[in-house]
Amino acid sequence: MAKQRSNNKNNNNTKRPSKNNFGKSTYSNTQKPAPKKVITELIFKPEMTVSDVAEALDISNAVLIKKLMGLGMMTSVNQVLERDVVELIAMDMGIEVKDEVITDLTRYDEMEIIDDPKDLVKRSPIITIMGHVDHGKTTLLDSIRKSRVVTGEAGGITQHIGAYQVEHGGEKITFIDTPGHAAFTEMRARGAKVTDIVVLVVAADDGVKPQTIEALQHAKASGVPIIVAINKIDKPTANPDNVMSALSAHDLTPEAWGGTTPYVEVSALKRLGIDNLLDIILVLAEVEDLKANPKRDAMGTVIEAYLDKGRGPVATVIVENGTLRIGDIIVIGNTFGRIRTMNDDLKKRYDEALPGTPVEITGLDQVPQAGDIFMVFKDERVARQTAEARSSKLKETYIKQQKASSLESMFGAQDDGEKVLNLVLKCDVQGSIEALKGMLDKIDVDGFKANIVRSGVGGISETDVQLASASGAVVIGFNVRPTAAVKSLAESMNVEIRLYNVVYRITEDIEKALKGMLEPVFEDVVTGTAEVRQLFKISKIGTIAGSYVTNGVIHRDSKVTVIREGVVIYNGVLSSLKRGKDDVKEVRQGFEFGFSVENYNDLKEGDVIEASIEREVEVN
Repeated sequence: MAKQRSNNKNNNNTKRPSKNNFGKSTYSNTQKPAPKKVITELIFKPEMTVSDVAEALDISNAVLIKKLMGLGMMTSVNQVLERDVVELIAMDMGIEVKDEVITDLTRYDEMEIIDDPKDLVKRSPIITIMGHVDHGKTTLLDSIRKSRVVTGEAGGITQHIGAYQVEHGGEKITFIDTPGHAAFTEMRARGAKVTDIVVLVVAADDGVKPQTIEALQHAKASGVPIIVAINKIDKPTANPDNVMSALSAHDLTPEAWGGTTPYVEVSALKRLGIDNLLDIILVLAEVEDLKANPKRDAMGTVIEAYLDKGRGPVATVIVENGTLRIGDIIVIGNTFGRIRTMNDDLKKRYDEALPGTPVEITGLDQVPQAGDIFMVFKDERVARQTAEARSSKLKETYIKQQKASSLESMFGAQDDGEKVLNLVLKCDVQGSIEALKGMLDKIDVDGFKANIVRSGVGGISETDVQLASASGAVVIGFNVRPTAAVKSLAESMNVEIRLYNVVYRITEDIEKALKGMLEPVFEDVVTGTAEVRQLFKISKIGTIAGSYVTNGVIHRDSKVTVIREGVVIYNGVLSSLKRGKDDVKEVRQGFEFGFSVENYNDLKEGDVIEASIEREVEVN
């Protein structure tokens, strides 16, 4: 690097120019390298990759990967690291890890708002009921609410997640009911995330089932206390000890056996033990010391959402902090609105909802997703901008991910022979989405499967069509419809939209579509047989066999099999088919004809010729 000369001739730091190998003057650089910046802290952000952490620590990816190998971890530069792993690496380097302070409103659902302790008051506990589909979850809730709500539910499955609030001993308790079938695993997991206590329902006469363990694993993953309700104790075959033994193997040891898990014996049908269960819930809630600040703007979670023809988008939400009021401006996920109505599951109207309260709200711009976080905003313009920015960001992310996943699935298909039919799934309610996901996951046609690249509640949008175009997907609508503008966009982008109102029609059509993706399977179908009766040797042509069709028909484009004394001698194709001197397309049973076989002249009198054509086999 050239260095400016000093004006002071006596400056000892001035260096005379020297010649380099190319005869050009250069000056030696006496500047010391810039000191390496000292890193004292690392700001941890969610989804930080190895590359992100290396940059934050001011080290190379290779150095960080080597450090991770020292911890027994094999990683790539794009792998996301957990906070505790980052903390170990940083601690070894004498660097403090701090959580990111989020000020970007588009990330409001990641913000942690610190309340003044003097503003915190006791709030209602939120209880999630889990368990096997036939073990009486909904009946237990019905018994708690003292009203029959199960009438009309199809197949014994809760059709849509409901949230209810009851009073006991002067205290309010909020309950969330989750569907029981294994197809609804994701929804059950989301239910566990908003809960304070899980009540695991197990039938005393049926015992612990795989679905019970599945529900238990979700409850444990959420890190909340678990109460086991042993139901149906009125049955003659009830065996509570069996239930306790089975669950003890999964670290749910009863308090009566020296463990820490409360067990309650109940009969939901005969209302036995219900008060005892509610008492234990309130005791456990007291231990958990559940508090919230009713003075601040409300935040909470969507439990269920759907499109009502008369009221528009409707969402069942639980207020987790703050107080939600009629007229509040809220952002939920990627949509916003102003609260027009609030009511509970019994249609009782609310003007405000305190922490822990479940309410059904209207006034939204679009249907949100179950599991979305909502927050109240003071300014409608800011709320609208926040929702639009979140929607745009999500759209960009989806398209990037799907472009990447489309390439991955394309190359993956080449590697392992598995191919997929990409789908964008839109339904009227979240329950329908989860049910369809479960059904579609089970479809497998010779290794060909359906892949849901996006699912959501509400009408089919332009974003859905754009995503379908980017990922080569078909848009499936169940009890929803696209607008004229969306239809037009789909046509212009060559995206297929299929609409349904019956679930089994969807699965039938997907299976048919997957069968259509299979490489065609062909088989040889015998069309006729002939007997060689006389041979003619013709120069430049070869052997011509004078023959007689004994059965069926011989086609000019037939494959032929030469059979001699019951043994296949040769497989090939006809090179000529004649009657007299005329070329013909086919010869039927009872007629004489002449033929030659391509590249084969070793025919003999008495040979049987079996003619066949190739036909595509229909996949069943």
